[in-house]
Amino acid sequence: MEELLFEVTQEADGGYCAECLTESIFTEGDTSEQLRANVKEAVDAYYFDRSKPHLIRLHLVRDEMLTSG
Repeated sequence: MEELLFEVTQEADGGYCAECLTESIFTEGDTSEQLRANVKEAVDAYYFDRSKPHLIRLHLVRDEMLTSG
């Protein structure tokens, strides 16, 4: 596997959650910078005894509500 894909959502409190779509990896961060660092740390921990993918992709999922009128 060359790439891991994480789905990132922003929580109501302003923090972020990231969940890997192909492995059992989940982490959080108060800021986007902290989330990036936590994702790298979580991936390192998950793959501690084997080679890890070379690329980590973060996909930000954002919901917006608009009025139609």
